Amino acid sequence: DKLENLLELLPEHDLPEDLKSKHCKRCVVVGSGGILHGSELGHLLNQFDVVIRLNDAPVQGYTDHVGDKTTIRMTYPEGAPLSEHEYPPASLFVAVLFKSVDFNWLQAMVKNETL
Repeated sequence: DKLENLLELLPEHDLPEDLKSKHCKRCVVVGSGGILHGSELGHLLNQFDVVIRLNDAPVQGYTDHVGDKTTIRMTYPEGAPLSEHEYPPASLFVAVLFKSVDFNWLQAMVKNETL
C-alpha cells in the first residue's frame, strides 16, 4: 500500500531523450571504494558512452583519477550526495529504494516535508 500511494505522488516520466537515444555501446560503473585514487584513468573513463557512479563517490578534486563525466548516479537515500554540485544537470539521479525508511525519504522529498 505504501508503495502504491507513493507511486501516485510521482509524475510519470521516461528516460531523458539523450539517454534513450544512446545504444550504450561502452558503459562503465565507477564505485566509491577509492581503488582508482592515483590511477590517473580519468581521461579514459570520460570516453565511455555511459558512466554510472555509485553512492556518493567524490568527483571534484579527483577528476584526474575518476574522470568528470556522470551519466547516471545511483545511490541509496542515505548515500545521496549532500551538495547540489554533485548532481550534474546533464546526469540522471536514480534512488535505489528497498527499505521502508527509503520510501519515507522519497515521500518527504516529493512532498517537500521534513523527514
